[in-house]
Amino acid sequence: MSPIHPPLSRRLDGLRSSAIRDLLKLTARPDIIGLAGGLPDEQLMPRDRIALAAESALADRARLQYTESAGWRPLREVLAARESARLGRAVPLEEVFVTHGSQQALSLLAEVLLDPGALVVVEDPAYVGALQVFRAAQARIVAVPLDGEGMRIDALTELLARGERPAVVHTVSNFHNPRGVTLSPARRRELANLAERHGFWVIEDDPYGELWFDRPSPEPVATYSATVIRLSSASKILAPSLRAGWMIAPEDVCRAVELLKQGADLCGSALTQQITAELLADTEWLAAHVDKVRRAYGERAQALVGALRDRLGDRIVSTEAAGGMFVWVDFLDGTDTADLLPRAIDHGVAYVPGSAFAVSGAYTDSMRLCFTTSEAATLHEAVERLACAYWSTQS
Repeated sequence: MSPIHPPLSRRLDGLRSSAIRDLLKLTARPDIIGLAGGLPDEQLMPRDRIALAAESALADRARLQYTESAGWRPLREVLAARESARLGRAVPLEEVFVTHGSQQALSLLAEVLLDPGALVVVEDPAYVGALQVFRAAQARIVAVPLDGEGMRIDALTELLARGERPAVVHTVSNFHNPRGVTLSPARRRELANLAERHGFWVIEDDPYGELWFDRPSPEPVATYSATVIRLSSASKILAPSLRAGWMIAPEDVCRAVELLKQGADLCGSALTQQITAELLADTEWLAAHVDKVRRAYGERAQALVGALRDRLGDRIVSTEAAGGMFVWVDFLDGTDTADLLPRAIDHGVAYVPGSAFAVSGAYTDSMRLCFTTSEAATLHEAVERLACAYWSTQS
């Protein structure tokens, strides 16, 4: 008689693995040009500068100890100064909280701000990491659409007029993942005003804001209201393995998050937080480094968008990729990108079908492409392969 397997928590009901992570496992072959992942380019990560900072941190054995649950204080001080400049107001140290990547901040906030069944408004198409977090929190998720200026605030206003009362509205404000668009300054102000008027939190998820190509990102939504909780990360400008994310939030929210974090992991890595603090505090070096990353990604984005329009022409529309890491493509002839994907893989290129990001819309004729990890020539070849796969379905 086989032993009885004890049950798992019901909160796992309805959860599913990220389609993107599953896709990356299938497309890891070296002969496939991967446009599916959302990874920064490891060749642009400042390995030597990180090594120097690590050597400096390791010179003092005391720095191998546990640190505060809210984060290593000198890093929080650096972040407070950076965010004060970004927001145009003084950010007190008590409103800065360091997490194991900004994804942990999102997960802890879901526990702090949401009861089961609470309403969360997300953008559609949505960041899948946010969907996983909110589903695990057993929230009721309602989506509002995006357009070229980001979240449709008119659609959110209609939702509120119908009597819906969200606990949280989540937005990826700059260079949206996956849609690639940026929330316009006017809509940022409108969103903050709605939050204050109707009493909901806004979580402004901003991991890509420093990766602008032509002009800086607009002022954060958090500039306009204390009801906005701002998340960001060093993963996209330094290295993901540092796992240094942070949250700017009212002190009572930070203290609530701290209680939960103590139960989750006590504290983050004091070592990687020290490394991150040294790199972020070296403002002259950091400015030059981020400029280098922007130039490289900007050239790659331009190469990808140009190649798509050259080879697929009026069959598609795509975002301009003014920053961030992604291009969103819509086929105008109804091509089902999930059906096209196996043929694309046979031709040696991979992408993420738009349906992987769908909440209420289907996005069956859309795809997300990541341009960060390939040089321009490789991106041209990737589009050539994609075009060959597409045109093979038209005969």
